[in-house]
Amino acid sequence: MTTVTRRVAPAPASTNTLRFPQGFTWGTATAAYQIEGAASVDGRTPSIWDTYSHTPGRVRNGDTGDVATDHYHRWREDVAIMADLGVSAYRFSLSWPRVQPTGRGPAVQKGLDFYRALTDALLEKGIEPVVTLYHWDLPQELEDAGGWPERVTSDRFADYATLAARALGDRVKTWTTLNEPWCSAFLGYGSGVHAPGRTDPVAALRAAHHLNLAHGKAVQALRAELPSRARTSITLNIHHVRALTEAAEDLDAVRRIDALANRVFTGPLLEGAYPQDLLQDTAGLTDWSFVQDGDLATIHQPLDFLGVNYYTPTLVSAATGEASHGSDGHGASEHSPWPGADRVAFHRPEGSTTAMGWAVDPSGLYDLLMRLKAEFPAMPLMITENGAAFDDYVNPEGEVSDPERIAYLHGHLSAVQRAIVAGVDVRGYFLWSLLDNFEWGYGYSKRFGAVYVDYPTGKRIPKASARWYADVARTGTLPDREGGNQ
Repeated sequence: MTTVTRRVAPAPASTNTLRFPQGFTWGTATAAYQIEGAASVDGRTPSIWDTYSHTPGRVRNGDTGDVATDHYHRWREDVAIMADLGVSAYRFSLSWPRVQPTGRGPAVQKGLDFYRALTDALLEKGIEPVVTLYHWDLPQELEDAGGWPERVTSDRFADYATLAARALGDRVKTWTTLNEPWCSAFLGYGSGVHAPGRTDPVAALRAAHHLNLAHGKAVQALRAELPSRARTSITLNIHHVRALTEAAEDLDAVRRIDALANRVFTGPLLEGAYPQDLLQDTAGLTDWSFVQDGDLATIHQPLDFLGVNYYTPTLVSAATGEASHGSDGHGASEHSPWPGADRVAFHRPEGSTTAMGWAVDPSGLYDLLMRLKAEFPAMPLMITENGAAFDDYVNPEGEVSDPERIAYLHGHLSAVQRAIVAGVDVRGYFLWSLLDNFEWGYGYSKRFGAVYVDYPTGKRIPKASARWYADVARTGTLPDREGGNQ
């Protein structure tokens, strides 16, 4: 993946396009459990998402990732699609239980061979492989031993990182340790709407710390094995939190959620300490004694860039009655993913929404990027996920028209370009997602892909947005309207 320093002037007023810097990375992204299928093939054993999706009532329509989009068998076709799109990078995750089925011991060679073949095919097409080590598929045996709330899981993750680096380090230059550890910790162990489906607020906080620790240990493990030119990162779904009003109590609700959503990670990762207000807000739940001497130094590793996932802003206020997290956009549960935030209410922003019910608001991405520049001015950024689900269908002509997605992408790419012009060091953009896929607790009911997948047959049909994005990636310019470059 090309990384360049950019400080460019805005495009001349006489042009119709917004220009991105030369060398800007244009990519697309997926996650292993959402697309691979082949759940019990070549030595792969269950992950927490296999167990969770096979538990009645957990996933809409009883859907599972057993087959998904069958990428494990159709990866050559998918690489060809990416080549047609003209993307310069592909961000994908390794399946931990495919590489190291029990989370301990040696790697399974057939699992490694799959990823070797995939990366070789990408490189042959001029597409840079960007590997995420963990996109939520913890081996079930590790969960049975306690999962992320237990410290030992961070050691197992470092061992896994070593195996992956030894197998792929000669092919892969860019590595991401964790994808959205907030979801792993707080949806997996707090609200229970993600695997493993536990609902213990203290376990969620413990998991957050041990995910941070796993990241730090994995970065150390990667650097011990990889060439000096390799790049390491982490991807966070940093919430852009807004107050319903300017009242002091609503602004305090923003502070409280910002600590739980964002600073629980950016604090130790980028500054070497957990924020004091987070520790105070959660003191009634835990004394944080699971943070041991030396942990913060291990977590606080230098990074080559920070991955940022953004979909929609978060709107909060102080609760006037019983607090509600039902409008936080993270799935329905009687249990909150926000430990220590019992007096915060969440609200649905006004305006148009995606099929997920998420507000379409590109200004949130711009504001978020500007905030990150102000707080961490030396840290390069990469948009590692951005996209939208809509109710796509194949028309009688065999095509998929998705103008809403094109408008969504246009608005958010415009926000990125504005931030770059304002001095934010954004190195690239990865569209979520390449393919329609298993959308976690929503099963196959939500379609995020630029490529439509007919699930009964596996047939791939690039949507209109795929062709639009290919044009943007090819030219490095964004038209001043959604219709296309001229």
